[in-house]
Amino acid sequence: MKRQLKRLKSIEIQGFKSIPFQHPLKLEFGDINILLGANGAGKSNIISFFKMLGFMMSGNLQRFIAEYGTNQKFLYYGAKKTPTMCATLRFEAQSFYDVYSFSLTKAVPDRLILTTEEIEWQHGNKDCYSKKTLQSDFNESALVNATDVTEKEIRNLMGSCKVYQFSDSSISSPMRQASAVDSAHYLQAEANNLASFLYFLKNNYHDSFRRISEYVREVVPQFHEFYLEPERGYMSLKWMDNSANDYVLSADQFSDGSIRFIALATLLLQPQETMPFVIIIDEPELGLHPYAIDMFNEMVKDASKHAQIIVATQSTAIIDGFSADDVTVIERNPDIQGTCARKLTEKEYQDWLEEYTLSELWNKNIIGGRPI
Repeated sequence: MKRQLKRLKSIEIQGFKSIPFQHPLKLEFGDINILLGANGAGKSNIISFFKMLGFMMSGNLQRFIAEYGTNQKFLYYGAKKTPTMCATLRFEAQSFYDVYSFSLTKAVPDRLILTTEEIEWQHGNKDCYSKKTLQSDFNESALVNATDVTEKEIRNLMGSCKVYQFSDSSISSPMRQASAVDSAHYLQAEANNLASFLYFLKNNYHDSFRRISEYVREVVPQFHEFYLEPERGYMSLKWMDNSANDYVLSADQFSDGSIRFIALATLLLQPQETMPFVIIIDEPELGLHPYAIDMFNEMVKDASKHAQIIVATQSTAIIDGFSADDVTVIERNPDIQGTCARKLTEKEYQDWLEEYTLSELWNKNIIGGRPI
């Protein structure tokens, strides 16, 4: 059973990066959501939107804009063509729903400011419906300092949409570095605190830690167990192999694919008490062996019992691990010069799927999502 009653039902985005203002991108979400598309189709821009949302809900919108670009980068074909972007997110559960809408508008110099924020909700019968315009200071969301119960709930729902990217597995990557032991109550976006979080799970959620170790053994044959001992308040990711000696290895002795898989296993096999409500993963297939991808698919299905999973991918092995109902094709439409989306259904491709896999239909361009 899912821990939360409400789930992310849909988003609508206008004027953000490759999404035209006059042709909104509409996405419907289920428990498992595979975003499939070619390079340049706009998958990463959808991921970027969720990342921006996370910064907004923590009061760091202006920091996000300063770190990741200017208003020219975030607005469709720049601020001159698209001065404003808008978005609406809807969370639902039976007769309950919460809606958050906002718009960002260009400002000097190269900034984006919040010009509108609205929330709408219905909690039970029609008499419990309400709609409210929020008053922000333009720089940050009014929800950040919300004291109203409903506003806080909506903020928490949106703040629980967490983006994870484990593409950097270099020797200097965050996931290979030591991290503070007291930073370990949740897994950070780039697995910056991977060692500390594993140590936290080992001490507090033994079953989850055991399962993570078992999956890692399946994919990394020489792995025996993690060796997690704090040193002066910091934790390094150390481990022991299955040889007869007691030599302790360091994080830089994991291959790129191995450490990425460890981060994915830790994310998807953590206990439901620490798991975000919506987990967004960008291109998890990078550097993974085909068998590791099979294990990833299995972990996604397991995690979807407690959270919604959104995966942006180009992996044939990933899409073949799921139903057509789980797949949304992301394409760049030349007619509108922007990103569009189409959710697949098993019924629509029932006859095709009797003879072909989803990846074969993708390669044949039957379902779309191929370079144009």
